[in-house]
Amino acid sequence: MGPRIGPVGVEPQVTDKDTKATMGTEDTCGDKANPESQDSRPSVFHSIKFFVLCHSLLQLAQLMISGYLKSSISTVEKRFGLSSQTSGLLAAFNEVGNTTLIVFVSYFGSRVHRPRMIGYGAILVALAGLLMTLPHFISEPYRYDSTSPVDTPQDSEASLCQPATLAPPPAPSNGSSCSSYTEAKHLALVAIMFMAQTLLGVGSVPIQPFGISYIDDFAHNNNSPLYLGMLFAVTMMGPGMAYGLGGLMLSLYVDINRMPEGGINLTSKDPRWVGAWWLGFLISAGVVALAATPYFFFPRAMPKEKHELHIQRRVFSIVRKSEDSSPEQSPESSKKKEGLAQIAPDLTVIQFIKVFPSVLLRTLRHPIFLLVVLSQVCLSSMAAGMATFLPKFLERQFSITASYANVLIGCLSFPSAIMGIVVGGILVKRLHLGPMRCSVLCLLGALSCLFLSLPLFFMGCPTHQIAGIIHQPGAQPELELLPDCMERCNCPSDDFNPLCDPSARVEYLTPCHAGCTSRVVQEAPGKSQVLYTNCSCVMRGNTVSAGSCESACSHLVLPFMVLIGLSAAMACVTHTPSFMLILRGVKKEDKTLAVGIQFMLLRVLAWMPSPVIHGSAIDTTCVYWAQSCGRRAVCRYYDHDLLRNRFIGIQFFFKTGSLVCFALILAILRKQDKEEGTKVVACHDLQQQLLASGPEKKPEEFRV
Repeated sequence: MGPRIGPVGVEPQVTDKDTKATMGTEDTCGDKANPESQDSRPSVFHSIKFFVLCHSLLQLAQLMISGYLKSSISTVEKRFGLSSQTSGLLAAFNEVGNTTLIVFVSYFGSRVHRPRMIGYGAILVALAGLLMTLPHFISEPYRYDSTSPVDTPQDSEASLCQPATLAPPPAPSNGSSCSSYTEAKHLALVAIMFMAQTLLGVGSVPIQPFGISYIDDFAHNNNSPLYLGMLFAVTMMGPGMAYGLGGLMLSLYVDINRMPEGGINLTSKDPRWVGAWWLGFLISAGVVALAATPYFFFPRAMPKEKHELHIQRRVFSIVRKSEDSSPEQSPESSKKKEGLAQIAPDLTVIQFIKVFPSVLLRTLRHPIFLLVVLSQVCLSSMAAGMATFLPKFLERQFSITASYANVLIGCLSFPSAIMGIVVGGILVKRLHLGPMRCSVLCLLGALSCLFLSLPLFFMGCPTHQIAGIIHQPGAQPELELLPDCMERCNCPSDDFNPLCDPSARVEYLTPCHAGCTSRVVQEAPGKSQVLYTNCSCVMRGNTVSAGSCESACSHLVLPFMVLIGLSAAMACVTHTPSFMLILRGVKKEDKTLAVGIQFMLLRVLAWMPSPVIHGSAIDTTCVYWAQSCGRRAVCRYYDHDLLRNRFIGIQFFFKTGSLVCFALILAILRKQDKEEGTKVVACHDLQQQLLASGPEKKPEEFRV
């Protein structure tokens, strides 16, 4: 899922130095802006409450546009012929731009006009969203039947079985018919998307840390945690809204703005269907641009809020506790940048770069800190892979549409994760858990998450039979022409127009591979159905319908998602107590920087490589690749058993790693407690001995 919310301000109190600096800026700005006139004519842009509202909306929109690509990743693959490894790398490029500038933004955080920098960053995010839609407008209209010439209707008779004597000379293969211009254009389209993702990460850098530090500087000390809790609660809905928007947009046809004459004969259930993936980026970019407008009118510094809000804050106390525990979509931690910014003003750029590695090494030597970070790296890697490829996995494993897959994820997974964070915060706060009990809670959460994943290995069906495709372990998949019934047909090898024989549950790549010689369109109210007749390769009957065979396990998708949601909730329960282990385990002077290092490592070790790892594993389960200009393009068919075992297996591996780390943390804490207990007993015994021997030695001491 792109930029995420991180823990903020564990100790929101402002130091004397910060107070003086704030008062100094207030006086300076007040002299220039005439405070008396401001008091008589208060501006809405001098209200920290209005800033909190604007920042909540902006972060909501920014997280929505950052997470939208993950909701449409399988559609982008089909549209541009990408492998899962390439699409995973595309999703990870959002983190590359963000990580590159994260330290320097922290350094300059207190030296710039923060609202304007937020506005500039948001405008860059909006432009990146528009750039992401550019490949749709500069590319040719999507042709779902590769054998159809450009000037003829798609799904024409070109894919039917034609006798070799009557068939026209075979067209040149896809690889030889591709010009260098076509291949260069394809590479340019992919490069544009990579550039857009990089700019999206760069634009997201100043939005959260500057906004949170601005709120903490000018809000009342007792109101700051409340405002940050409200900000966190609102923006957490961003990733869920991204999947909801993806579910809506992918139900529309990709070329809705340039539909061919006579329409199309596809439905959203057809494997060749491509939804309007670009429309979601267009909408999200517009929302981000609108939300960025007010930031150019906020002052560099505003008068500090004087009055405390007298409202019941029980609801926000839970959310405030959860500020330490954003879900795995949050390695862009504001605490990190805020902590770095606290030491940055006293250092030059060179000094700042020199001091950072030494503090990093000192912090990494702490065993509790290192193990907590490793456990969170495992959980974040699990979340990154799940957020990126779970929609595609559901589509392939259960034969559901991309739209429905996104709706399921948005309605079940993200609410469960939020609930897990809230429960973790409640348990830590109400039970007053110390480090030992926090580690026990983390261990129980990781263990429950692991057990809930076990049934997922068995919830699915093997791949149905696909005529002509042979997959042998260690051998490259190849297309074998069926005997007898296809001898007289002149079938193109690069066509894909699937049809299904439901009686035998056999799927054919094209009507030609089924030996069909004619095509009939049955018109019905609201939809039309395409039938193929005179199919010599069909076992029972000679009429089959267009489209892939449906999965026999589609009814398992809801139980599967319920287990995924419960597993995500158990994983998120560990986030608050694991964060508290860091705060209570490292030295006081290293707390803020330790949190910053924690989230930098999460981004580098989890959110950047995990999508690529999951995508590569998915590619290894492909049994039939489409070819485009002589290169391997999108995968047409997967081995469902291999796909399920490897995708869930990677998740299981990361969950096991997290469980092992929490177990080691508990063992170390128990050892430390035992050593401290031994020292206390020894000191107590020594004290008792001194008290017992004191009266007897007193006369000797006097004699001496």
